[in-house]
Amino acid sequence: MTIIPPAPVQSALPMPDCVGDAGSWCSTLYRWTNNDFLAQHADTIVGKTVSITMIVVIAVLFRWVAHRAIARLVDGATNGRFTALIGRARRLRRTDRGEGARSNAPGSQRRLQRARTIGSVLRSIVSAVVLLVAVMMVMNELGYPLGPLLAGAGVLGLAIGFGAQNLVRDFLSGMFMLLEDQYGVGDIVDVGEAIGTVESVGLRITTIRDLQGTVWYVRNGEILRVGNMSQGYAVAVVDLPVAHRADIEEATELAGTTATERASQADIVDDVLEAPEVLGVDKISPEGVTLRITVRVKPGRQWAVKRALNGAITDAFDDHGVPRPLLFAGSLDGRAQQQN
Repeated sequence: MTIIPPAPVQSALPMPDCVGDAGSWCSTLYRWTNNDFLAQHADTIVGKTVSITMIVVIAVLFRWVAHRAIARLVDGATNGRFTALIGRARRLRRTDRGEGARSNAPGSQRRLQRARTIGSVLRSIVSAVVLLVAVMMVMNELGYPLGPLLAGAGVLGLAIGFGAQNLVRDFLSGMFMLLEDQYGVGDIVDVGEAIGTVESVGLRITTIRDLQGTVWYVRNGEILRVGNMSQGYAVAVVDLPVAHRADIEEATELAGTTATERASQADIVDDVLEAPEVLGVDKISPEGVTLRITVRVKPGRQWAVKRALNGAITDAFDDHGVPRPLLFAGSLDGRAQQQN
């Protein structure tokens, strides 16, 4: 009996024509995988893979270079020649105004914090933009139509923009506040509804604690004006009411002498930057005459110096019998009330 061998099984799919091209990607992939689909699309697969890989590599490289540039910019703004030039210019301006040399350590620290915050925001923006562009380029390489996607994203962005316009305004206001150094943590500010010490500064919210201990969360976009009581120096204003029949010249001289002596005492001498200046009569009212003395002090110390000078000058007026207005006689000048 003769055994006939079975005929060879023919492949359901014909072998790709490109398999015969020695050295082609089609032939190579067919030899590696023995897969007709991969062999037929070898050029597309390899080409797209190379293109996508190049896009990813360039995006990562660009992001790294941009982050390095931002880091160097931040370091240069806080520790480099730019900071030295700013410090020299400020010292020259203080010298021209006749001011003494003062330490700029708090200002330098705040400038460092501000630069780091802005640098962090810029790095986040760069990363988001690079990622978005890279994803769109990859989708374009894969053949996805970007027109409808961009149109949909535009409509969605417009809707979000209308709904989040206050958020965008708060963010932009916070950026400009940081760039312009309008205030920083520890400053005493007046932003309209809230007056107190700044506890934190963010891109959307500024936190302020007032004198009663209440914490105010103020949106940066709602801040229309800022009064900063802690930049450079402050001024302690001391108003001294005296009666109409008082010797104004004697009272003014006594107030100036007492203020100068009190400002030189140990508890406030470090807070006083300049000698007290007696401005003289500031206001005349039906109740009496108001004398005014001003003292330039360190930021945030104006209230402590004002209280100290008020107490010392009040005691001096009492000791020398300077008459006070009737409205103040009961609480501030008992002897003047007796004389009246």
